[in-house]
Amino acid sequence: MAASVLALSGTRLSRVWPGLLAATSFLIAATALLVTAGSWPFALAFGAGTCVAAALILARESARAPAQRRVPETILDIPLLRAALDGSGVAMAVTDQGGQLLTANELYGELMGGYPSPENLPADHSGREDAAEAAARARREGEVAFRACDGKGRALIGHARRTGQGGVFLLWTFTQSGTTDLALEAEQMLGGEAGARLGEAGVMAALVDDQGLVVAANRAFAARATGRADGDATGAPLIDLILASEVGQFSYAIEGQGGAPLRIVQVPVGEGGGQFTLFAILDDHGGGLARLMRDDRGNVNALLDMLPLGLALVNVDGRFVYLNKAFRKAAGLAPDARPVYPGDLVVDEDKGSVSDLVRRFARGPSMSSDMAVTLKSNPDEPVALTVAGARGLGEATVLLSLKDNSEEDRLKRQVAQATKMQAVGQLAGGVAHDFNNILTAILGHCDLMLMRHTPGDSDYDDIQQIRSNSNRAAGLTRQLLAFSRQQTLRPQVLQLPDVIAEVSNLLKRLLGETVTLQTKHGRNLGAVRADPGQLEQVIVNLAVNARDAMPQGGTLTIQTFGVSAVDVRKMGHDVLPIGDYTALRVTDTGTGISPANMVKIFEPFFTTKEVGKGTGLGLSTVYGIVKQSGGYIFADSELGAGTSITIYLPVNKSEPVRPAKVKAKEQTPELWGTGTILLVEDEAMVRAVAERALTRHGYTVLTAENGEAALEILARGEQVDLMISDVVMPTMDGPTTVREARKTRPDLPILFISGYAEEQLRKSIDLEKVAFLAKPFSVQKLAEAARDALVKK
Repeated sequence: MAASVLALSGTRLSRVWPGLLAATSFLIAATALLVTAGSWPFALAFGAGTCVAAALILARESARAPAQRRVPETILDIPLLRAALDGSGVAMAVTDQGGQLLTANELYGELMGGYPSPENLPADHSGREDAAEAAARARREGEVAFRACDGKGRALIGHARRTGQGGVFLLWTFTQSGTTDLALEAEQMLGGEAGARLGEAGVMAALVDDQGLVVAANRAFAARATGRADGDATGAPLIDLILASEVGQFSYAIEGQGGAPLRIVQVPVGEGGGQFTLFAILDDHGGGLARLMRDDRGNVNALLDMLPLGLALVNVDGRFVYLNKAFRKAAGLAPDARPVYPGDLVVDEDKGSVSDLVRRFARGPSMSSDMAVTLKSNPDEPVALTVAGARGLGEATVLLSLKDNSEEDRLKRQVAQATKMQAVGQLAGGVAHDFNNILTAILGHCDLMLMRHTPGDSDYDDIQQIRSNSNRAAGLTRQLLAFSRQQTLRPQVLQLPDVIAEVSNLLKRLLGETVTLQTKHGRNLGAVRADPGQLEQVIVNLAVNARDAMPQGGTLTIQTFGVSAVDVRKMGHDVLPIGDYTALRVTDTGTGISPANMVKIFEPFFTTKEVGKGTGLGLSTVYGIVKQSGGYIFADSELGAGTSITIYLPVNKSEPVRPAKVKAKEQTPELWGTGTILLVEDEAMVRAVAERALTRHGYTVLTAENGEAALEILARGEQVDLMISDVVMPTMDGPTTVREARKTRPDLPILFISGYAEEQLRKSIDLEKVAFLAKPFSVQKLAEAARDALVKK
């Protein structure tokens, strides 16, 4: 200290020394003049001039002094300072006047991924001030709190404090603000209209992270906590803003111990043990929150009802004191329901655990805990119940929090259902492909055997029975392909009433005498683009299901009507896009469908019929055909009142309606042909049947078990008039084989055969002069397809 004083004194003397030296010199000269001249007036005049000159010199030096003044240098022991910073539990750093980093502890390096200067950190996602602006404020105001981001974009809460001799250094501290998304959402909510309305009702709200730092607050809290109307409490420790007296009375620190008493409600927020806490603070005027909670007309109840978080208060006896609307909705309570105990909301197995936890928190310390419970209103899905001890709320001692997860659970079920249906669809397509190969061989051999047997032979009826059962199996595979949206469609522009008229006679026979069929058609219906045969199958399947739902008879109504884009917009449906549709509605007066089964009616193999009376593929086939046609299907049902299924098909405005062609009776065409056919099929049983069938119709057949063998036959120079090839084959598939063959024979006609649908393979078989025949096929169908392909040659 003495050395510092001497140094300071020496500095000051150095500044005035020139003036003192000049004054002393002039005084000595004046004395000499007095002695030599003996004239007092002359000597006094000379001395006065000397004083004036000295004063001018001193004034000049004083004016120069501020520009030359420098802050005394402080000697820093960097290793000692680093050791002190490492002993703290937060990330800390020290910078000089120029913003250069002097030292920082290891926590700072881990948090920042290195040692950048704090003043170079970017602003946080909410666009608030960055660290450089905070540093300028700290040098002006002494201390400031701010929010920023580290190099990885994680949100930080920082403090900058002016320190050191002369205040030339800044001490920085940084902590992570917790889950960034929740902090930002809370800041937007509390800083927006919701926070303003809370403040107008006298509720001051702040969100605090697990470090005790304020993450977000409404304007009412910030103004009271800082004492300024435009104050900002973000980043400040809550313990520094609120004081607690010896008797447990709270008040704002800026107002002192004599400030207005406060009531505080703590609400755990977030997952994983409650990383954040929402503090709702009110002025306690003679009973405060406890009085308001007892008053059903209190503003606090109205405000708590606006929160999306379910909250309930329980007294020391374990009885409900208050439940907000969100809690009632999450618990599945009716508006007029008055539960007495929390255990009344859960199943019997959880009653004991809930009661014990509430009793422990009612008489124990203020803490919180989460537990999984099953509600009576939803016994299939467990929910999370948060229990926290509450103090200062009058008779309420326990706070319960319950979140409504119904929407989230619904979305999860939809995703799981879509994933399951996609997997089942892929499985159905693969199974249908393999079955089609087997059925092709069975049907082919039956046709070949029927060529050698005539009606009346002992084996003729047996062969016909095998063929009939094979066709039934082929129908099942078509239903599987329809469900998986992989069947071959032949769409055309048509009117729905025309399709219904075509199938009405069949429906009357299917429905029987106890069911009355009614048809109603709207006016000015738009044309749709669909496969008429598949639409007929949709109508028949829906009619058969409706008939089975009316065992005592009833009425089946088939209705068509137009739906404009304006109507769709008014419906506000989440799935149905806005546009013009022509709708088909099938309504019955049957027994209806239970809510539990409504979510499963379009699943494959699901049926409520007795064993052996239904395959469960009817509605799944309808669903697949409608979706593959670009439409939408919805079902509504009420037990005892019937079921209504509505199909929306988009209106086609690009093509005109094609009039139905009357098919004239023709003679059976001649299937005998000549020429050489190259048959490429990896399935030996299909290859054998197709070879025998084509040979019987006069063709010369060359066979190949794969694409490589087919190319070798062509390379030998064999004359080939038509190539019949499977699409999916190992090593080299059919389209690849055709592309290689077309390099040397560009005009070679191709007939593809496959157990998959043409739509599924359309991208891979996008070639010229190509025909397609779906498996399973009969010998006659194969001969017709070969003849047609050769005719187009």
